Amino acid sequence: MRLLLVEDTADVADAIVASFGHRGDAVDHVNSVDTAASALAVQDYDVIILDIGLPDGLGTDILSSLRDRGKPTPVLMLTARSDIEDRVAALDKGADDYLVKPFDLRELHARVRAMLRRQDTDRSGIVEFGDIRFDPAGQTVEVKGRPLSLARRELSLLEILLANRERVVPKDRLLEGMYSFKDEEVGPNAVELYVGRLRKKLCDSRITIKTLRGLGYQMVDGG
Repeated sequence: MRLLLVEDTADVADAIVASFGHRGDAVDHVNSVDTAASALAVQDYDVIILDIGLPDGLGTDILSSLRDRGKPTPVLMLTARSDIEDRVAALDKGADDYLVKPFDLRELHARVRAMLRRQDTDRSGIVEFGDIRFDPAGQTVEVKGRPLSLARRELSLLEILLANRERVVPKDRLLEGMYSFKDEEVGPNAVELYVGRLRKKLCDSRITIKTLRGLGYQMVDGG
């Protein structure tokens, strides 16, 4: 999953980036309206976590711009404001959810998962495909009822392929979902490396990852 975090409080941002990065998600962190606009001009995201109060404006301005352009990306607002009017205003402008600071990181993760479930029923709760069972919340995988140990990048790759099961996923889309802007040295070969590793770990499963040259990868149930 690729996230954009727009937050100017350094310790809050560092904690959020670390928590999502620990589970294999790619997080781009910016700290202003201007830098957020630059990131959104070149990259699409699965989720945006957006602080309301920023040094050069309001996060709700970013939100309004997104919705005016017809972008349905799930947005969770972070606010230190307890005034109900501020929260209502954010929701009215198209926010999907909000959290009032301070908050527990576990709740933030749960709310992000809930937004994704509302956006796409295929991403609801436990994902089962063929003989694979994936729990996004617990970050656990089972094959034929037996636990499968995966590194965090392998988990991230598996999650993207499962969310797009039976569909062809371009290599660039996998790269974007697994790595953030700060991973400057990463190239397309990294995707091939992790696809190869994941294939080996799924060798006892009836699920296979097909390579479609020039198109991308496809996770299929071989029955």
